[in-house]
Amino acid sequence: MNETPAVRVGISPCLLGDHVHYDGGHKRLPFASDELSRHFEFVKICPEKAIGMGVPRPTIQLAGDPENPRLVGSTDSNLEVTDKMTTFARDTATKLDYISGHILCAKSPTCGMARVPVYSESGISLGKIGVGLFAKQLMAAQPLLPVEENSRLIDVHLRENFVLRVVAYLRWQAMMAEELSAKRLQDFHRRHKFLLLAHNQPICRELGPIVAEATDLNDHADRYIKKFMAAIRHPASVKNHTNALMHIKGFFKDYLDAGDKAQLSSIISNYSVGLLSLLALLEILGMFLKKYQVEYLLDQYYFMPYPYDLKLRIGLSL
Repeated sequence: MNETPAVRVGISPCLLGDHVHYDGGHKRLPFASDELSRHFEFVKICPEKAIGMGVPRPTIQLAGDPENPRLVGSTDSNLEVTDKMTTFARDTATKLDYISGHILCAKSPTCGMARVPVYSESGISLGKIGVGLFAKQLMAAQPLLPVEENSRLIDVHLRENFVLRVVAYLRWQAMMAEELSAKRLQDFHRRHKFLLLAHNQPICRELGPIVAEATDLNDHADRYIKKFMAAIRHPASVKNHTNALMHIKGFFKDYLDAGDKAQLSSIISNYSVGLLSLLALLEILGMFLKKYQVEYLLDQYYFMPYPYDLKLRIGLSL
């Protein structure tokens, strides 16, 4: 991580334990406040407070057309903050190109990224089919930005994937902040090769030609990062990890004797059928890498995609 700048991540401040919830409480997310805070520089954004709503405050909800809802009081029919919130959300979201991710508060009529309750004008529930007004503007203005909700980050696979995406996107932002060159783009792709293979093999194959044919750098870079972020959007599968590991094994063919090669194949096979964890397998590969110093593998982000002390791969069943 010492080769990248500070990791700035937006967050709903109630998730850090700030007493800004409508009832004066909070919804502290220990993973964020206790773990990520050691590596992430949080940018706190509470849309309700930003538009002048106090703490505590009346509850609000989405009402009307689910595609274009109003933000109104849950019990006070005279409370209408749609325009204020829309203006704040639009103006703020467009300025957040300096953050590398955002953690939102689930089910919130402002910050929920999905499954937010929507009500008809008469107060009848239309189901959990809405998107919070701030979240909607954020995802529209920053479509590449890794975004997650606190409730989803309880899942160890989504948690690991979110941090992986945030740090990868930060590396891209850092590269783009400098003078873009074909070599920089090629190097970025090369160092992420096995991560891409572990997440999405078809897109990985599409990205190679984009890098190789990078004549109009800005256009190719734009095409590249859109596909890159799409490739790593979902957690990697055991099947894809196994494929990436078999590719990595090939780089040791000139260093290992027949017995070690057979042992490594057996270890990868054990992982593929659930008899060995990914973390244990990577530790074994790490020992080989340290011993033989295989140049192509030394700086691959697959082995260290984010700070090791976050212990994200320990909880994976992959």
